[in-house]
Amino acid sequence: MTGVPRSIEAAVDQAREATRAAIQAGLPRIVVNLNIPELKVMPIAQQFYPLLAELELPFKMYFPDAGAAALARRDWDNPDFSIRGINEVKGRLEPDDEACLIIEPSAVEVNNVEALCNEATGKYVVMVNPKLEDIAVVGIGYAARQLRDRFLSTLETAYYLQPLTGATLLRLYPGPWQVWGETADDDYELLGEFPTKPSEEAIANLFADDSESDDGNSTTAPPRPKKGGIFAELNQFIRALTQ
Repeated sequence: MTGVPRSIEAAVDQAREATRAAIQAGLPRIVVNLNIPELKVMPIAQQFYPLLAELELPFKMYFPDAGAAALARRDWDNPDFSIRGINEVKGRLEPDDEACLIIEPSAVEVNNVEALCNEATGKYVVMVNPKLEDIAVVGIGYAARQLRDRFLSTLETAYYLQPLTGATLLRLYPGPWQVWGETADDDYELLGEFPTKPSEEAIANLFADDSESDDGNSTTAPPRPKKGGIFAELNQFIRALTQ
């Protein structure tokens, strides 16, 4: 399914298929990011991990800490795969493991995540909703640049969904990054495609292009639609998942 998803379930389906394509293409370090306000990652992780079982990849799942891992084991009735905190010694990868799934790691865990990725050479690493580039934690100086060059630049975004004001930023591997604009009838139109994640300025320019008048003179950009569309529809699913 292409285009902007109209529900959390549809977004997870897109993310699963994009991840499947990335794994089948042999990409070793894969990122999935549903950047939706108030979204709880635990139900997403529960819907997502069966993909690795479908691909017959023995895997381990990691959370930022042992407490979150224990909560997942309890809520999911102790499934038959390992769920651990990322820094737990008992959770180390084993030779038979072919993949690992890391759920919502933050910049605080970035060193542990990097170490796990290095340990997972020859295996697939999939991260769901990572927040590894928090400037308040990793900084903006030389050490932060080293981290980006050494590690963060090796990650490939297979799926990215971010509702904006009047638009949605979407990427489904192996396709390009896309900006979809909301229309007056709560539908979406494709405004532009990019080979890499577009900057805020590049996205703003798409709306500026729409403001050009027929005689070639710039006019005042029309106001963007209110946060309806995907926000209005996804919020219903967010409430259902988080109750």
